[in-house]
Amino acid sequence: KQWYQRRVAITAGGKDFCLDEKYGYVHSCPTNLGTGMRASVHIDLPGWTAHGVDKLKARCEELSLQPRGTRGESGGQTGCTYDISNKHRLGYSEVQLVQVMIDGVNKLYEEDLEFQKTLFAFPDFKSVNSLVAKYVTKERWDKLCRHVTSTAGFTLRKAVICAIELDNQGNGVYAGDWDSYKDFAEIFDLIIQEYHGISPDAKHTSDMDVSKIVGNVNPKAPVKSTRIRVGRSIDGFGLSPGITKEQRLKVESLFKSASKKLPGKLGGTYYPLTGMEESVRQQLVDDHFLFVTGDPNLRISGMERDWPEGRGIFHNVDKTFLVWVNEEDQFRIISMELGGDVKGVFSRLVEGIEAVGTSVKEESGKDFMLDEKYGYVHSCPTNLGTGMRASVHIDLPGWTSHGVDKLKARCEELSLQPRGTRGESGGQTGCTYDISNKHRLGYSEVQLVQTMIDGVNKLYEEDLALQKK
Repeated sequence: KQWYQRRVAITAGGKDFCLDEKYGYVHSCPTNLGTGMRASVHIDLPGWTAHGVDKLKARCEELSLQPRGTRGESGGQTGCTYDISNKHRLGYSEVQLVQVMIDGVNKLYEEDLEFQKTLFAFPDFKSVNSLVAKYVTKERWDKLCRHVTSTAGFTLRKAVICAIELDNQGNGVYAGDWDSYKDFAEIFDLIIQEYHGISPDAKHTSDMDVSKIVGNVNPKAPVKSTRIRVGRSIDGFGLSPGITKEQRLKVESLFKSASKKLPGKLGGTYYPLTGMEESVRQQLVDDHFLFVTGDPNLRISGMERDWPEGRGIFHNVDKTFLVWVNEEDQFRIISMELGGDVKGVFSRLVEGIEAVGTSVKEESGKDFMLDEKYGYVHSCPTNLGTGMRASVHIDLPGWTSHGVDKLKARCEELSLQPRGTRGESGGQTGCTYDISNKHRLGYSEVQLVQTMIDGVNKLYEEDLALQKK
């Protein structure tokens, strides 16, 4: 009777719905031909979320389903709630498609329960001596393991996955968004306080007044180059371990627009990794500017998802001011040049940070994430606070002969951190070292730069004495 009434209403004007014998009900988009039907449910799938969104997408493909976030086709995914619908429209009847959706959702729910048993079970940490292993107790795990953050859909398991899968972690934890530091504070706070040596009631203080820097690196010191960097993240977007694909592309788009407004000698060119010409890639490699894939921590923590989409490098004409986009942090802002003019490099960095922040604010209306307690927010808790690493490459032949382990111990006394010149995991060769400030949080930017200058001068003075022995 209802069908008859609808038919009468339609034919009262002498017109039927467009119904093609071959393609079914006619739609403007060919993907909707046939039934034109999309039967969907909004369902929580915390087990699948922890297991991996890409894996959920692959499983839905097998079940002839289509998963989306709850904000529509292009709205991205956050949390553990999904819009699950039939994938097909044409070639199947309406009854068949509804049945496919029902059966598929039931199957996903059944599998989700199984994943929850595994993924929410208290994990074995391969990094047994990590701060994660120390502070993630079973009681805390059971309390927090099912929570999903609102900005990026991050979970505790994702936060500590490196400590679960790798055996060489000191901390073993990353944040997927600003929410991670707040929602999992019971764990993050303890790790941050022990690593940085701060009290529970400590608050971050920033100071970028270049005029307060006293002196500079001794011009006689064999310093080859100086580099100072900070990390910054735009409020409202996930951090690299948790950022969604849509958020990552938005961050890149914001920076592309903002970079065109950088003034004077800061102005330059943005080079996206996607579609990069070989000649450009090779030049960036030759300049030692290009960041690459393959680091186990970045891969396992989720920072290399969708590689290389949404990533890129900006540098000015003089190649003394750089911004890495969507590597370990949304932005790594870098000032560098040959020689040991630390004060000059710091001055350019301060100008660049201000210019990038202003341009991003004009484009998006958003500020950089700045926490009253922990300073500038980064994906790795070791970078909280200033997020600053001020470093020089310097030859220390006397210390090399005296012993690298003794140099490391001396740097510890001077609140410095020595590395090889091939990066954090690249090892040490020759007598050239990358010497930087050790701390990030609990000190201002001026204090950290001053610590580096004074410490490098002291190491150079001692190196000359060791060479005489």
